Amino acid sequence: MALPDSRKVVDEVSGWLRVFDDGSIDRTWTGPPEALPLMQPVEPYAVPRDGHTLHDLPGEGEPDLRVYLPEIKDPAGGRLPVIVQLHGGGFCISHPSWLMYHHFYARLACAVPAVVVTAQLPLAPEHRLPAQMDAGVDVLRRLRSIVTSDAGTLEDPAAELLREAADLSRVFLVGDSSGGNLVHHVAARIGEDGADVWAPLRVAGGVPIHPGFVRATRSRSELENTSDSVFFTLDMADKFLAMSLPEGATKDQGFGFRPKKSNFVRISPISDHPYTCPMGQHAPPLESVPLPPMLVAVAEKDLIRDTNLEYGDALRAAGKEVEVLVNRGMSHSFYLNKFAVDMDPTTGERAQELIDAIKSFVARH
Repeated sequence: MALPDSRKVVDEVSGWLRVFDDGSIDRTWTGPPEALPLMQPVEPYAVPRDGHTLHDLPGEGEPDLRVYLPEIKDPAGGRLPVIVQLHGGGFCISHPSWLMYHHFYARLACAVPAVVVTAQLPLAPEHRLPAQMDAGVDVLRRLRSIVTSDAGTLEDPAAELLREAADLSRVFLVGDSSGGNLVHHVAARIGEDGADVWAPLRVAGGVPIHPGFVRATRSRSELENTSDSVFFTLDMADKFLAMSLPEGATKDQGFGFRPKKSNFVRISPISDHPYTCPMGQHAPPLESVPLPPMLVAVAEKDLIRDTNLEYGDALRAAGKEVEVLVNRGMSHSFYLNKFAVDMDPTTGERAQELIDAIKSFVARH
């Protein structure tokens, strides 16, 4: 007979994550059961489905990669650009094998067409920032290692397929929500290293989709917009940041509301942390940050719409090449909700607009 669990919950993000007094973490979904299918893993398949194949490349001491290979060949007969997806989840949850990511990135791979490479990133609070940024750089490093290998030297047939298909001179970072933060910071690290260090790999562009940028003070959209999804709420944003920012970055490791004082200010002695506010006063001046061209996607009804727009404006003011796409009438990460994309005509249309914008951006860079 199993003994009763004597652990006590000391912190919780409703539906998503529970932290126990012994330091253990439980990420079992306890929210609305109708959302659970979106979190089911999709198994890889070498036989084409809907115009692509899906492969897993386990890594020994390196990031495990998941690769989408479209059957559509480059019309010019060359290699395909590479989209490296950095998944969201507030740095604390989610897995790139989930259906919510699969349905969109499989479709994107065929539409561009491009090789799509994704990887499981370390999760907080067990692994706080900048662990996720380090992992993003490691993904690029492993990608370069595979594609620059000599023909016939790779033991995994899927790795050989990736080697044959990928154009390392056209790598695009695409990130969902907190993954959008990683697009900025990983691209900056690669730029700081210099082209010679990473050659022949070149980050040709970045696409932060609804990036998790916030300031210490609530933005107008945070105060006025309301969340219509269990996948993003202010409580989630605050608690995930508390769990993911480096130790000591927030007072008492808290990033929530000031109790009984104000709903407008998060508790933080270091306002506007660079990891979550790269346009803030504590971040390096954007003029000095070596970034590739950016396409910033902003959801009109997103709680963090205003800071997303501010990021785009700040890039433009710093002389960076930036485009901003506003997803009209949509909420945070709407395109990952396969059910809404398939069943609601407006959501489906906006998801197609997003795919078309990424396709155009890749084609021009």
